[in-house]
Amino acid sequence: MQATLCAAHMESTSQSMAWLARRDGSVLIGHGPFQASNTPPPGGVAFYVQNFAPGESQPWQIPHRIERTNLAEFSARFTDVPNLSYEWDPLGAAPFSEVFQEILASIHSGVFEKTVPVVTETGHASQAPEKTIIAAMARRKPPLQSYGWVHPGAGFAGATPELLFSLDGKKLETMALAGTARIDDLDVFAVDQKEIREHEYVAQTLVSKLLDLGNLTRHSRQILELGSIVHFLTRIEVDLHAEMDPQSLLRRLHPTPALGPLPRTDGTMASLLKWRDRLGCPPHFGSPFGLWDQGRFDAIVAIRGVWWEGTQLKIPAGCGIIEASRLVNEWRELRLKREAVKRCLD
Repeated sequence: MQATLCAAHMESTSQSMAWLARRDGSVLIGHGPFQASNTPPPGGVAFYVQNFAPGESQPWQIPHRIERTNLAEFSARFTDVPNLSYEWDPLGAAPFSEVFQEILASIHSGVFEKTVPVVTETGHASQAPEKTIIAAMARRKPPLQSYGWVHPGAGFAGATPELLFSLDGKKLETMALAGTARIDDLDVFAVDQKEIREHEYVAQTLVSKLLDLGNLTRHSRQILELGSIVHFLTRIEVDLHAEMDPQSLLRRLHPTPALGPLPRTDGTMASLLKWRDRLGCPPHFGSPFGLWDQGRFDAIVAIRGVWWEGTQLKIPAGCGIIEASRLVNEWRELRLKREAVKRCLD
């Protein structure tokens, strides 16, 4: 079912909605009310929304109506939005430093090889922020994919560089995205052994989880430039032996070591969730956010976004910690990622 928002599009942002911009430039928007379900409709559309810690019994959200559009048209809708001002709360390093030391101790004792704590910066907008945040994220272009889950007075929206996976028939695509630096440090980043090692943890783990499913192709590591930030990127494709349902792949792949613990066990996940909670991380940060569209499924990793309730804002960012990590470098990386989100809001 298709519809056009035209002059009414700003009013619709006060209602429940969800969207995902796909890599081909198409955008699918769902409007509420949403019906929760434990499975997606085989010939219909549903959004997959869950917390970082899996466990929701009905993660599929079926919209009342949908729209199909493209990036240019979607972003052109938002031309008359409030020009907000933001006040950000001071963010002390002490809580993160305590978690960082606990993680290093766990690594040295052999419990972890890698894990990803999340620091959250909080602030306030001068008025209700959802229209401005949606407009800001709708303007992002590939390789970023914008996404959002919005309800009256609350929600989250972002523009992520990280695809969890795309599934179309027997064709599976995913990526390892790990290792971060400033664009100014590109030459050093390209040969930084700590960043390369962190990236390889993620890439090799993905390959090991997918190798038995079909004919796998791992492409060469490359550098992805995203304005002020660069990442290491490795694309992975699998020609599956047999068709698979999205939820079995979600259980297999989420969370990848780019956002989760390595090794991934009940104990390491419990520790990571405890650290995320201590540092004020929103429960949906880093979780899969997916779109089921008549048999095709695309899932991104919900990072590089803003969470809001009323006028209160949260910008979370994570960093991968391995044995070679240093506190000052990780703190700098966290700030770099948060500042990239703030520039979107500007």
